[in-house]
Amino acid sequence: MNRREFIASVAMAVVRPTAARAQQGERPRRVDILIAEVTEDDPYYEGRLAALTQALRELGWIDGQNLKLVIHRATTRPAEIRKHITELLAGRPDVVVTGGGTTTAPLLQATTSMPIVFTSAVDPVGAGFVESLAHPGGNATGFMQFDYSLSAKWLELLKQLVPSTVRAGVIRDATTSSGIAQFAVIQSVAGSLGVDIVPISVRDAGDIERGVARLARYPNAGLITATGASVRGHLDLILRLAAQYKLPGVYGNKSYVERGGLVSYGPDPVRSAGLAADYVDRILKGTKPEDLPVQVPTKYDLIINLKTAKALGLELPASVVARADAVIE
Repeated sequence: MNRREFIASVAMAVVRPTAARAQQGERPRRVDILIAEVTEDDPYYEGRLAALTQALRELGWIDGQNLKLVIHRATTRPAEIRKHITELLAGRPDVVVTGGGTTTAPLLQATTSMPIVFTSAVDPVGAGFVESLAHPGGNATGFMQFDYSLSAKWLELLKQLVPSTVRAGVIRDATTSSGIAQFAVIQSVAGSLGVDIVPISVRDAGDIERGVARLARYPNAGLITATGASVRGHLDLILRLAAQYKLPGVYGNKSYVERGGLVSYGPDPVRSAGLAADYVDRILKGTKPEDLPVQVPTKYDLIINLKTAKALGLELPASVVARADAVIE
């Protein structure tokens, strides 16, 4: 069974009769989910989708019974996202669930009335999605992935793990406000840590390959990836290059480390996606998004891959390893 079949089976599962909310003859409520994936069936996004669907089912919202769940899978190309938004709006859903800025920003440009729940926005106030975290003030609310200050922690962590680091390449999307801001925060602390910052573009695979190759010409270099759909779309390439050039890397979520990256520090997006189901449930019952405060992560997970550290010839500080929430050996 592939991931989409699994998600469909979860969504169509029958729960005990007391959980069903719709009476016979009532119109099923419609929830649309807008996902922007660079690679099809990306487990990072499919896992979040499965968590959301499962949580909705546990709240009594069953696709095919009292719920019509419509999933829109787009690439990160703006034109394609706008096309899906046009189709989405035509269907007049009761609630739309988005991810981060790649999908939330263009949807908010298209509608100021349709309820939106975002699951992984970076700095939603700065991005203009909401007026404030406590009082969103519009038609959107949801869950913040992190604020930009977390970006500084990635460089600090790289320096703690490999104190000899004097140069760090930062892979980021310079066409998004999130990518620009994450890079700026990293750059703002670089001087105090004695590290030179080198930007690496994600316009295409060639840009990443050339950027990492240039970085690797210098001794004592490391790698950091900013978060964003366009960056994540090159995950396998980034990890391959980091291994090829023996560059220690710090990443924004654990999926990199699970697939061979050195270390990650960030929130669990699957956890946020599951929590988002509660907001969808409350909106379907009549609560307005403006009355639901944006929730911030209460925990960031530090994941370390000791197998990768060994392959890189690194002896990681015991004090840092002891702080890890999970260690891959």
